[in-house]
Amino acid sequence: MEGLGEFAPFILMAVIVYFFMIAPQMKRAKKEKAFAAELKKGNKVITKSGMHGKIAELNDKDNSCVIETSAGKIKFDRSAISMEMSQKLNTPPPVKK
Repeated sequence: MEGLGEFAPFILMAVIVYFFMIAPQMKRAKKEKAFAAELKKGNKVITKSGMHGKIAELNDKDNSCVIETSAGKIKFDRSAISMEMSQKLNTPPPVKK
């Protein structure tokens, strides 16, 4: 039992790292994957590089989409679309009283 007491701080550190770093990252990755799967033609999106546009085409074979911008149409991987920024763009502004 004395040997287990020596490893208790390391075990505690591993548990803390899991719950504060690994688990939230896994949860976020799952949400981003669901967001990419729910994209529809006509959605307004922002890429992670900051490009604004509207989805013109979706291709399930290579998991890409064509985004229509003011400069033309550009093909992106679905993972290049920013989940947070696109959701902010599509939520209506709060009503002021």
